[in-house]
Amino acid sequence: MSILRKPLVTEKVSALNESGKYGFIVDQNANKVEIKKAVEKTYGVTVEKVNTMVYQGNAKTKYTKSKVVSGRTASFKKAIVQVAEGDIIDFYGGV
Repeated sequence: MSILRKPLVTEKVSALNESGKYGFIVDQNANKVEIKKAVEKTYGVTVEKVNTMVYQGNAKTKYTKSKVVSGRTASFKKAIVQVAEGDIIDFYGGV
């Protein structure tokens, strides 16, 4: 199972990309050292710093004709990675 699930491509994270910070959804059990090694191996960059945060899933309620359906969205872990100056990560592959 991979440590890096998918890159974050949002307006907020895209603004951070200009300062060398990139966001990823990562495995819940991954620590900062594992995340650093995975990013360096996958993208061939030098990682200087890793910040992580765990988001708990939100409660959701759907009202249907027959009943009320309640549940939760999935919890996830997010990592913001600071790469060395001059290094860039291209998620789009030159498109």
